[in-house]
Amino acid sequence: MPFELWYTAVILVVMSVALFREWIETELILFAALLALLAGGIIDLKSAVAGFSNQGMLTVALLFIVAGALQYTGAIRQISPFFFGKNPRPGSTRSILRVLLPVTALSAFINNTPLVAILIPAIRSWSEKTGVAASKYLIPISFAAILGGMCTLIGTSTNLIIYGLMLDFGMPGMTMFELSYIGVPIAVAGLIYLVFIGHRLLPEHKEFMQSFDENTREFVIVLKVTDNYNGAGQTVEKAGLRHLNGLFLFQIERKGRMIAPVRPDGLILAGDRLYFTGLPRTILELQKTPGLELLKDAQFDLKQYDSSMIHPYEAVISASSPLLGKNVRNSRFREKFDAVIVAIHRNGERLRNKIGDVILQEGDTLLLLSRQGFYERWYNSNDFYLISEADGVESKPRWQSLLSILILVPMIILVVTRAVPIIFAAAFSVLVLMVTKTISREQARRSVDIRVLVIIASAFGIAEAMKTSGLADFIAQGIINTMGVMGIVGIMAGIFIVASLYTNIMTNNAAAAIVFPIAFAVAHELQMDPRPFIITLAIAASTSFMTPISYQTNLMVYGPGRYKATDFLKVGLPLQVIVSIVAIALIYLIYF
Repeated sequence: MPFELWYTAVILVVMSVALFREWIETELILFAALLALLAGGIIDLKSAVAGFSNQGMLTVALLFIVAGALQYTGAIRQISPFFFGKNPRPGSTRSILRVLLPVTALSAFINNTPLVAILIPAIRSWSEKTGVAASKYLIPISFAAILGGMCTLIGTSTNLIIYGLMLDFGMPGMTMFELSYIGVPIAVAGLIYLVFIGHRLLPEHKEFMQSFDENTREFVIVLKVTDNYNGAGQTVEKAGLRHLNGLFLFQIERKGRMIAPVRPDGLILAGDRLYFTGLPRTILELQKTPGLELLKDAQFDLKQYDSSMIHPYEAVISASSPLLGKNVRNSRFREKFDAVIVAIHRNGERLRNKIGDVILQEGDTLLLLSRQGFYERWYNSNDFYLISEADGVESKPRWQSLLSILILVPMIILVVTRAVPIIFAAAFSVLVLMVTKTISREQARRSVDIRVLVIIASAFGIAEAMKTSGLADFIAQGIINTMGVMGIVGIMAGIFIVASLYTNIMTNNAAAAIVFPIAFAVAHELQMDPRPFIITLAIAASTSFMTPISYQTNLMVYGPGRYKATDFLKVGLPLQVIVSIVAIALIYLIYF
């Protein structure tokens, strides 16, 4: 066995063990393996660093920024009610399907990490209010996001890695919807399984969180119902104000008369004042609802504020504050502090007056919106005991939020029609978003996951080492000899099994990079078009269903759902089998 072959094999075995045992971060393991291959002379310096300027890697970086704009403008949050309904009822097969369908559809075009991140607290809130376990939903939404990513070229970074490798190996890259012919039927089959069988295999963990525990500060906000509110004239239930994420409507003021408690069949009328109690983040989300008015302020338009310029703060009124004994309306708070009071928390007491009529007391905690620098200007002031940044919600003016959604349309059209390369379409989209300040430079930097880019760039060098050392050919010959007795289907199954095992014990991106040269070598040995084998790899590398460590959204739901690793295996293994059968059958029919 040549030195280059066994040396590369040893490095990859050590790398695989390190990834499986999680000795250090994934990106460091792959980068260390790349350096070891460079030091051993398996690849030269040009090949080692080629991945850092690869078109696929740069495209991923640009798409991170496009997805970041959807997150930072609050566009994903605004889309959610349209898909999920105003008042979803967890527990039924229909409700699970209603949640999973839009998750799958959206994940085909945007980064699924922020999407799942937004859904986790929403699912938890629904479960607490309806008594249905969130654990029945969280693994399914993660799996639905993975299924959606299989449907398009930009659905997941794994597809873009394979796209870049195809170009590196002299192949035409995948088109935008080439994977859709296989990915969409797979997604449909996967959703049918999750909706009718999968969620029933999951445990019921109802007690993992309470809506408001005794240590949670409940702020009170009062919003006026205007004629523009879509829920005016409807019941509380139909207006979607009954099952809110982290909020509770406890009182309605109508023509000076207080209505409490608020019944689900009670009407919401124009002119009503609605009294909510909840957490800072959910309160900030609520006040952006069209037709619900907190206050009119030309400089602080709370429906259109930009969270990169205006931040939420919590400030506790001190014993020496000149605000003591004054009501909010007469305190001239806006003029003195250049901030607006959104909500008030008073320990142990639920305020039942309009915010403007509340007489401020020592220890009251104010939820404020102010420009950057409020903390620096007032943290030494005797007016407040304590000032801290509150848990905010990403927000931009509505036109920028719409632009972040609309920019996807021309980008997809340009890619689908092959008018320009995907990297150009993504770069143009980023340029528009940044010129219009829809996403700031700082937000763009935060959107780009450097860890993923290092993994991708290192993976290209490792793939090249497998090719040049002969290891890819050696493994490919093993797959042909072992699985070739079953013909082309058996060989595709061999590639699928190797890639899916790698993706479940390591990461999908690493699996794509390691198995790509093997799949390419299989095609070369058989003197066949490598495309169907590469498509097989693309699907297999995304089947991260059997372990929590295999994909980031799995890790995100792992803790909140109070799952065990066996829960992923119990639900994921049948899904893995379904996906593999459908994928291999479709690829065989389409390409052979």
